[in-house]
Amino acid sequence: MTSTVRKRPPAPSPEAKAKSIAARRASARLAPAAAHELTGEITGRATGAAAPTTPRLCHVHNSGGASILLDERDPLVDTTSTAPGGDLPVLLELTDLAPVGLRERTRGLLWITGWLRLLPTQTDRQLALDIAEERPAAELLDIGHGVRLLCLHPSSLVLADSDGTQPLLPRQFAEAEPDPFCEYEHYWLRHLEGEHADVVDALARHVPAELRHGTIRPLSLDQFGLRLRVETDSGDHDVRLAFRQPAVTPKQLGVEMRRLVGCPFLAA
Repeated sequence: MTSTVRKRPPAPSPEAKAKSIAARRASARLAPAAAHELTGEITGRATGAAAPTTPRLCHVHNSGGASILLDERDPLVDTTSTAPGGDLPVLLELTDLAPVGLRERTRGLLWITGWLRLLPTQTDRQLALDIAEERPAAELLDIGHGVRLLCLHPSSLVLADSDGTQPLLPRQFAEAEPDPFCEYEHYWLRHLEGEHADVVDALARHVPAELRHGTIRPLSLDQFGLRLRVETDSGDHDVRLAFRQPAVTPKQLGVEMRRLVGCPFLAA
């Protein structure tokens, strides 16, 4: 008697998923961490510390560190300026949301723990220019006019999604590349949801038969495949549809998508 082991479909590595969440400029929340050694564990806020805040802008650098814009009246600015040595232990939370209106839109969380420091006014403007080259943003013009720029030096990172929780070192994050389609994914999924219900219906043939009675929605797209969310009365179920070959270019992505749909006129 032989047993069959089902192989999991190919998917991005945890490092690549974390890098993609950062590149997509996910929704950010910043809070003081517990006042002990930062180990990457999520341990809550330090007693008596400032409440969590939503930065006006959060830019994650390739190293895993981040440049953060806060209103100068934000309690975290004062807490950081009076912290021992000028370094405040903090937790930055990035929330990866699906671009379509699902019942549960959160696809993943990226936590970055590290040390927050206020930048001197002589330094923040130059850094703002460097950030603007990567991410033009009107908020950068407010630096020095009621807004302060702070720098987060990373200690560790943690990725949490439907595949589990994965701790990462800043070195692992820095060496990873984001998915080649991560910055365009939200446009394509919204277009698929809004303009091509027939394509979603065709993709439904890959969904297990017992789930096809549910509402099938596009959830995520990466170079290895497409994920669908099936919303049923009993809960939500995610189904990954793997490409035959990883896609790197939009042309390759188009070929793999047509293959999943079952198009009989695939170009050579």
